[in-house]
Amino acid sequence: MNTAAARRRFSKMHGAGNDFVLLDLRQGEPPPPPAEVARMADRHRGIGFDQLLTVEAATSPGALAAYRIWNADGSIAGQCGNGARCVAAWLRRDGVPMAQRFRLDSPDGPVEAELRADGEVAIVLGHPRFAPAEVPLRLEGPGPEHRLATPWGELRFGAVSMGNPHAVIEVAELAATDVAGIARWLQAQAVFPEGVNVGFAEVRADDRIALRVYERGAGETLACGSGACAAVAVLVRRGRVGRTVQVDLPGGRLRIDWPTDDAPLRMTGPAAFVFDGEWIP
Repeated sequence: MNTAAARRRFSKMHGAGNDFVLLDLRQGEPPPPPAEVARMADRHRGIGFDQLLTVEAATSPGALAAYRIWNADGSIAGQCGNGARCVAAWLRRDGVPMAQRFRLDSPDGPVEAELRADGEVAIVLGHPRFAPAEVPLRLEGPGPEHRLATPWGELRFGAVSMGNPHAVIEVAELAATDVAGIARWLQAQAVFPEGVNVGFAEVRADDRIALRVYERGAGETLACGSGACAAVAVLVRRGRVGRTVQVDLPGGRLRIDWPTDDAPLRMTGPAAFVFDGEWIP
């Protein structure tokens, strides 16, 4: 192998603890194959991350750039809210001429980004999709609640797509919940043909929830932006929370705004740089 040719410059970033490696592929370079992504993601023998983000040339007129997402196991993801905020912050640091507000092309369509004066980044992630075929979920009825018999008894959950599939389970106490066990069981069920990110939400006030998310292809992460949006969308439909919600995740806080049912969800939160480096396979 020509080692010099295989070197990849990267940036390590995180959004509320949800960590990423960003690769600049705007000149048309191919992304790393899935096996290499998994090696890079290894937290002992690689760089370590929840998802890999590739920053690429825009695919639609007027967009600033595009991005794609790979999970830690090398599988492809359809959306990543914390990752989108990191891409926006990375472009600003790279010196790309931009306005305060701009558009990015994501695997799930356009994402509007805003660079805020306080250093945080806001993105408009899109509309929640509850129809089972759009999640996808092989159960009848649009919800807001679905039910399955499980080893833990009857499981009640909401299902929604934010560009990737989410199951949202409201619990009385996160600390007493078998997050990994329930999530792994649910991810293995045929009712989710493309797998599922599983969120566990504890409502603490009309405008505040605590959330843990066990992601497909990555396991439990310190934060999940699309999962925070999914949890708020499901809980709003149930009448459990208001339209502006602070989401407390193990790695930090996000703010989710959903003004009306026909409006897209808006997420605001941090995007931090950790270090830059060079990957040599």
